[in-house]
Amino acid sequence: MNINLDKNKIVLGISGGVDSTTAALLLLEKGYEVYGLYFNIHHDGEEGRIAALKALTEAYKAVKPEIPTVTVENRYSIYKDVKQLFNEIVVSDFVNEYLDGRTPNPCIVCNPSIKFRLLIDAANEVGAYYIATGHYADTYTDNESGKSYIKASSSKKDQSYMLYRLPQEVVKRVVFPLASFSDKDKIREIAENMGMSNSDKKDSQEICFIENNRTHGDFIDDWTGNTGKLLTLKEGNFINREGTVLGKHKGVVNYTIGQRKGLGIALGKPAFVTELNPDNNTVVLGENEELLKTNVIIDRLFFAETDGSDIPSDLEGKELTGKIRYAAPRARAKVLKGNEQGTVMVMFENPQRAMTPGQSLVLYDGDIVIGGGRIIKVL
Repeated sequence: MNINLDKNKIVLGISGGVDSTTAALLLLEKGYEVYGLYFNIHHDGEEGRIAALKALTEAYKAVKPEIPTVTVENRYSIYKDVKQLFNEIVVSDFVNEYLDGRTPNPCIVCNPSIKFRLLIDAANEVGAYYIATGHYADTYTDNESGKSYIKASSSKKDQSYMLYRLPQEVVKRVVFPLASFSDKDKIREIAENMGMSNSDKKDSQEICFIENNRTHGDFIDDWTGNTGKLLTLKEGNFINREGTVLGKHKGVVNYTIGQRKGLGIALGKPAFVTELNPDNNTVVLGENEELLKTNVIIDRLFFAETDGSDIPSDLEGKELTGKIRYAAPRARAKVLKGNEQGTVMVMFENPQRAMTPGQSLVLYDGDIVIGGGRIIKVL
């Protein structure tokens, strides 16, 4: 890393949403020279670029009105078009995971490989030491070891789960201006009081690279170019665990573990997706109790202590908590080495509902994110 990087300069990932806009306001108020990075990954790139630029210029106008808008646009706004790279890394993984009967989280792939990589590269280009985003998360540095860790924030929207794969070079340089805010309403209030036009903009809920009027199944069908010819895109059978056919499904890719709504089948009692079988194109339905499991195997490991897939020497048997999906609460768990290279088994103290292959299981020591991996098998 360039030793001449300026710690008064910071590159902020800015999307045009209220979180990153408020982050810009807070950083400017602290005296940082803020560069806004917007990167285009999909269909509405120009619309997104304009929204991001507007947010950045409004933030500068509110906090540093002496800086002309043209200077903000020409000096402090950075634009990168990374559609091809995003497709190669994030979208291809997303599609392949669904075709293999897993339910992926593309943000977890994007963050270390695209978003934060671009932020670091942009910071190095403009001579900035720090990078920032509008995530609800925090960091912690162990003074003894010098290691930096992602830390859960106090917010109900805590997003530390999404950031568990960030390497040391990123975590040591990242700033999360929203770390101390526990309520999104306060963020909107700050933006409104500072005159930001996006203060009431709704949060994005969908997968960012899929248009709002389309399902991920539609997207996968188009992406593969097979127009329904792939087995997991075809209609198949709903079955119970004994193999009895219960009805027809619309393609394995359209379902996820724990799903109840949208099955289009009436069995006279609540039915849930308990298993996906892409090899024979069946979806297993069962009762809610069948979704309660205690053990999982994870791969694609990443641990902060080793800054990679190597398993920390003191991890096995340690009292930790685990989070099986973004919206799930943390639950007490222990880790054992897996039977296969590059895997570990995570054993929860109490059964967890609908642990889903393809989702990440993130491990915490207190509020500190120590690592995690992709769920590949539920036991």
